[in-house]
Amino acid sequence: MQNIRNIAIIAHVDHGKTTLVDKIIHASQIFRENQQFQDLILDSNDLERERGITILSKNVSVRYKDTKINIIDTPGHADFGGEVERVLKMADGVILLVDAFEGPMPQTRFVLGKALDLGLTPIVVVNKVDKENCRPDEVYESVFDLMFNLDATEEQLEFQTLYGSAKQNWMGPDWKNPTDTIFPLLDAILEHIPAPKIDEGTLQMQITSLDYSNFVGRIAIGRVKRGTIKEGQQIALMKADGSIKKMKVKELHTFEGLGKLRVTEVAAGDICAVTGIENFEIGDTVADAENPEALPRISIDEPTMNMLFTINNSPFFGKEGKFVTSRHLRDRLMKETEKNLALRVESTDSEDKFLVYGRGILHLSVLIETMRREGYELQVGQPQVIFKEIDGVKCEPIETLVVDVPQETSGKVIELATQRKGELVIMEPKGDLQHLEFNIPSRGLIGLRNNMLTATQGEAIMNHRFTSYEPFKGTIPGRTNGSLISMDGGQCTAYAIDKLQDRGTFFVEPGDDLYTGQVIGENSRDNDIVVNVQKGKKLTNMRASGSDDNARITPAKKFSLEESMEYIQKDEYLEITPKSIRMRKIYLDEGERTRNSKKDS
Repeated sequence: MQNIRNIAIIAHVDHGKTTLVDKIIHASQIFRENQQFQDLILDSNDLERERGITILSKNVSVRYKDTKINIIDTPGHADFGGEVERVLKMADGVILLVDAFEGPMPQTRFVLGKALDLGLTPIVVVNKVDKENCRPDEVYESVFDLMFNLDATEEQLEFQTLYGSAKQNWMGPDWKNPTDTIFPLLDAILEHIPAPKIDEGTLQMQITSLDYSNFVGRIAIGRVKRGTIKEGQQIALMKADGSIKKMKVKELHTFEGLGKLRVTEVAAGDICAVTGIENFEIGDTVADAENPEALPRISIDEPTMNMLFTINNSPFFGKEGKFVTSRHLRDRLMKETEKNLALRVESTDSEDKFLVYGRGILHLSVLIETMRREGYELQVGQPQVIFKEIDGVKCEPIETLVVDVPQETSGKVIELATQRKGELVIMEPKGDLQHLEFNIPSRGLIGLRNNMLTATQGEAIMNHRFTSYEPFKGTIPGRTNGSLISMDGGQCTAYAIDKLQDRGTFFVEPGDDLYTGQVIGENSRDNDIVVNVQKGKKLTNMRASGSDDNARITPAKKFSLEESMEYIQKDEYLEITPKSIRMRKIYLDEGERTRNSKKDS
């Protein structure tokens, strides 16, 4: 029987989880001496590398002193909480990674709470002690307080603490005396994390994750809870609705290093990948064919936000994307729900419109960004928060917002948050920054980040996580400025933009192709106006064509995908194609817009 340890690494965004896993992989010498590889081995898809965040959880295993350590890297964002909850089911202990300056952050709290509830043993690693102004001892105290507040047991509170720097490749018990290796951490894992508890009995394995291969289709991944699973074995798949399907295991793989190793049987306690099982969902139990027993299902936090997804029907449709029909869109969204647990898709009364429910703007924007890279064209409406009726009272999602800002701009931050119905609950100094915590409705967060960064000259560090549903807080003032809308289609000219600059801020540049009804800028007043930006300069004997070059134009304002999602109003769509993101009115024709606004009023 081999020695196994299953461990998940949890931390706030950017505290160094993936870097630490990298160093453990290097230390255990998985790679051959001459093998080439990149940093951040686990963040494998482009989107993860660009943003520097982990979105999908990954499994690797290393061997150390005759023990196999299965390491699971988890996302730090609460938006990907569905991922975190699943993977913790596979672990017996967690490494809690905390930044030596920032200390425990909101997402740390979120993930740690989940881990403690499952009764997992924590090891605390205070990372980045090589940074200036770090405060490891204070951070240790605050981690202890946090665990205490989250109702940790006596055993959990007696946690082992290590200090170090993953980047510089060392860990040790004392931060003032750096060591030169990462092995103290691996020794601590062997010593403090319990081996998997194995129950006697027939086969039980919960499917907690899935992989896909073009050759064999969907692959079920999970940890064998009890018994053994063998190649070619008859098994029973127990579904959510209580039905039981008989199937046969084709192949078995365990995780070895960064790859998979084919085996004939897997004993309880190890994590394995099973092929040959069809039509399974995450949370189903693989059990013995003769007397099947189901494991309790995984519960996932409810979504807090929804958006309308529809096909692209603008005048520019089909110019850039490969997949443009409603069938493409439906199939792709349904495929996503199979592995993205926290996502829900509902059909509407229209064939080409779908309501997509997710955990937050980031969760939905990652899905949209992935789709546009795959060649999809689509349009999305304004994000809406989901209201619930609890005991006859209309309730809305409330989040904890944490902002760290320089002292001099903290007043502006408080003003912005309270305008949006935020309540200040904590205000304390943290190094040379001011640490502020608010309880704020999720509605108030939409579009707040932009205003906050503008008010603090880009120095605010913002994080938020969902806390609970509370009674409705009242109306929140939205965007006060109206939109500038293009009157005609065609290329816009420098001459026309130059003449219209006093009207507001433009989002387009001379030479951009536009269509009627496209939102091309922000009006300096509160109403929408239609402007003609295609107008060129008429030439006469008195006017030379070259004088057009003298137009002085303010550079166009460019939005990222998230910023555009937060910016649009309820009568606007965001058009997303592989190469461009455009804002437009739902009704492109001005007469039609006027008629519909009368209807609504």
